[in-house]
Amino acid sequence: MTKPPFNTLNFAPPALDIQPLPDGGMILRSPQKLGPYSRCVGEYLEHWGSTTPDQLFLAERDGSGGWQRLTYGAALASVRNIAQALLDRCLSVERPLAILSDNSIAHALMALGAMHAGIPVAPVSSAYSLVSKDYVKLKHILALLQPGAIFVQDAAKFAPALKAAGLSGVEVIAVANPAGGTSVTATPFAELLATRAGAAVDSAYAAVSPDTIAKILFTSGSTDLPKGVINTQRMLCSNQQTIAQVWPFLAERPPVIVDWLPWNHTFGGNHNFNMMLRHGGSIYIDEGKPAPGLIEKTVANLREISPTLYFNVPRGYDMLLPYLERDAELGANFFHKLDLIFYAAAALPQNLWERLEDVTIKVRDQRVRMVSSWGSTETAPMVTAVHFDIERAGVIGLPTPGVELKMVPNAGKMELRIRGPNVTPGYFKRDDLTRAAFDADGFYCIGDAGRFADPHDPIKGIEFDGRIAEDFKLSSGTWVHVGALRVQAIAAGSPVIQDCVVTGHDREEVGLLVFPNPAGCRSLCPDAPADLPLSGLIAQPQVRQRLEQALGQLAGGSSGSSTYPTRALLMEDLPAIDDNEITDKGYINQRAVLMRRAALVDRLYAAEPDPEVIVLPSKTR
Repeated sequence: MTKPPFNTLNFAPPALDIQPLPDGGMILRSPQKLGPYSRCVGEYLEHWGSTTPDQLFLAERDGSGGWQRLTYGAALASVRNIAQALLDRCLSVERPLAILSDNSIAHALMALGAMHAGIPVAPVSSAYSLVSKDYVKLKHILALLQPGAIFVQDAAKFAPALKAAGLSGVEVIAVANPAGGTSVTATPFAELLATRAGAAVDSAYAAVSPDTIAKILFTSGSTDLPKGVINTQRMLCSNQQTIAQVWPFLAERPPVIVDWLPWNHTFGGNHNFNMMLRHGGSIYIDEGKPAPGLIEKTVANLREISPTLYFNVPRGYDMLLPYLERDAELGANFFHKLDLIFYAAAALPQNLWERLEDVTIKVRDQRVRMVSSWGSTETAPMVTAVHFDIERAGVIGLPTPGVELKMVPNAGKMELRIRGPNVTPGYFKRDDLTRAAFDADGFYCIGDAGRFADPHDPIKGIEFDGRIAEDFKLSSGTWVHVGALRVQAIAAGSPVIQDCVVTGHDREEVGLLVFPNPAGCRSLCPDAPADLPLSGLIAQPQVRQRLEQALGQLAGGSSGSSTYPTRALLMEDLPAIDDNEITDKGYINQRAVLMRRAALVDRLYAAEPDPEVIVLPSKTR
């Protein structure tokens, strides 16, 4: 059956230069040269604040449920005042600004104000303050930063975390409840807004250079405490220039996004936020998230606002799709102006791709282009981008202008390494980590693998081929490629599997620890009591049978014992952020889950597995 055409978009033509290396590797580059880029992100705000001062920049829900809106002109004036207030407090590289709150207009103004004055800003996951029980990560981050000031949206909400951090003498700035009757007394945010910008702001802004530290973004490894990634102005601005060159359609009209992705991550804070700022676009801050009780807020926002671009992680699309599929009014508003559907941060299962495509065809009688890109916090983030038609999930694009991508043979895969103006100079106050992160030629070693989607036609792009560190060998010596198998298992196990972790290191067979999808499990059990807890749902025979069918389906399409799981265990405990099992974007940390739940792995492989373990019948293997 012939599919409808894609919507028309102005993409840069795909092109690739390949330099072979003696070891069987290669260096990939775009033949398109990187154009001149801005000195700092403040130049974007200065430009739009003077040329289109009445254009909407930021909007968020207020207490009445309406939209509080901020124009570029008003934002520029506020940012300059905040910059003056922070200079008055002698903030600097040695005394940066820490932001502990979720996305908000005040958060954006504080961050832009700091960067305008050449002061690094360190946005920190709010989960470390509001979800964590031991505050270990928050304490570590603040001890490393030694901030000159800390911004929170609500002093009362953050008081327990701030008290636990024990940073006596550090000024706290808050929008709500600055006095609050708590153990924390904060400076009202309004006081900074009321500061009058003077000549000191102009001097500080003029001194900001491409090598000035703009941000310190914290990322965690599998088991380590968070490490601070230095993000310079050069990284941020060169990255936005390369995006503008491969997606020139962004300049054709001011883009509009409805976005929940947290600004303490490079995806939301660098890629999305800076893209709007670079192109004079508008950001509607989505207070929802892909989680029960919060996805409804996202749906309500999308019912009102029609984005031109939509960014999300696979889990976000998984939770949003049922609403789009059954609500024609929502679908019509969502797709009305939409140019692009973008996913990143994790692999998108093919079944989600196909469902998204089906909805776009139903609503618009055409396919809205679905694309992805690839990078990391250390690359600000874009390294590769899709700027050509693709027919399936998994393709991460081609190297963008100015970036060099080295492919190095490693354990049967091609390890990816990056060099370019978008790459971090290193880790904040951790020279040891910095030295270990780069090879002898100055390429950043990201730890991911890639392969050509079509080995005979490299111009069709690169596919993500998993994390080098996540892959393991069975006792037979056969490699298990975790990334690909995880995506296949999620697709085969729909709607039961929300996410899963692949097991089997030094074992004879592959297994799965499964995080169930509560709504999906419930959909298979229409007669189950409405208040039946997750532990009861996953014990229902319909759920267990569906997972057993998935194991059989994976085995039927396999090419060997390393390519399908023979056993699975549904877990009722959610992934724990304190144990680094999950990020606030919903991405599962494979290694951390395996370490924390080692006893469950032992249950999977017991000589006589207990009844909760689902085992593929031997005749199917």
